[in-house]
Amino acid sequence: MAKNGTLLLTGGSGMVGRNILEHPLASDWQILAPSSGELDLTDSHAVSAYVEAHTPDLVVHAAGQVGGIQANMAQPVAFLERNTAMGRNIIMGAYQAGVRNFLNLASTCMYPRAAPNPLSEEMILTGELEPTNEGYALAKIMATRLCQYIRREDAAAQYKTLIPCNLFGRHDKFDPKHSHLLPAIIHKVHCAKVDGEATVEIWGDGTARREFMYAGDLADAVLRAATDIENIPDLMNTGLGHDYTINEYYQTVADVIGWQGDFVHNLSKPVGMKQKLSATERLATWGWSAPTSLQDGIAQTYEFYLEGVTK
Repeated sequence: MAKNGTLLLTGGSGMVGRNILEHPLASDWQILAPSSGELDLTDSHAVSAYVEAHTPDLVVHAAGQVGGIQANMAQPVAFLERNTAMGRNIIMGAYQAGVRNFLNLASTCMYPRAAPNPLSEEMILTGELEPTNEGYALAKIMATRLCQYIRREDAAAQYKTLIPCNLFGRHDKFDPKHSHLLPAIIHKVHCAKVDGEATVEIWGDGTARREFMYAGDLADAVLRAATDIENIPDLMNTGLGHDYTINEYYQTVADVIGWQGDFVHNLSKPVGMKQKLSATERLATWGWSAPTSLQDGIAQTYEFYLEGVTK
C-alpha cells in the first residue's frame, strides 16, 4: 500500500502531469490519473461522483485547456468557460466530498500586464491583465480565489495554490505551430545542425529576459508540497527567481546540441515584453529551490526530443 495514500491527479496526460507521474516521489502515492475520456472535468456531476467513489487523500489539479497566443485570441470563450468549469468542478467536488488536501496549479498569466518585476503574490488582481490570454487568466484567478475562500471559511481545509513560471522539459510540444520558446529553439537549432545551416535567426535583439524552469523540477516541488501541505503558504510562486536572455537560451541550446553556427537577429520581428520574472521569497522561506541547471534541463529535454524525432 502506498505510504502517503491516494492522490488524484488531473491533467495526467499533459507535460506537467507526465512529469509528476514519472518523478521518483510519485511511487509513494497510489495515483489516480484519469484521462479526459475517463473523466470529463467540465461535467460537475461526473466529477463529484468520481471523487466520492475514490475518496482521495489529496487532489493535484494540473488540467486545463492550454494554447499559445493565437489559440487564446481565437477561442476566448473556450479558454474562459472550460477552464473555469474544470477548476470549479474539481475544487468544489473535492471539498464537498470531504477531501482536506488540495494543490491547485495556477499560472503567472494571472499577474497584471504592467506589474513590476519580480512578480510577487500580492500583486494578483491589482491591475489589467494581458489581453491576449485574459480568458485563461481569469479562469486561473477564479480557481485560486476559490481555494482561498475555502480556506477563509474552513481553516482546516488545506486548499493551496502554486503558481509555476514558464516551463519546459520532457513531454513538451516541439511542433513549431504549437511550441513555446525553449522547445521551439531546440527544434530550430537541431534542424540547423542536421541540415548544415550556418545561421539561425533570432527575433529581435535577443535581450528580452524569460524565466523557464525544468518541468521535472515543478514535479519535485508539487510532490514535496503534497507531503508538507500544512507548511506552505496559501499562494506561492514556484519558479527560479532568476532569468536568462533569449540570446542565452539560444546559445545554451546550441552548446548542448553541438551546433557551432552563428545567430542572426531579425530586428523587424516582435519580441513581446522585456521581462517576466517571479518573486521567490515565499518559496525560499519554505526551503525549496529548483535543483536542475538550465544546461542539464535542456540536455534532458533534447534527449526526449531525439526519442520522438527518431521514432
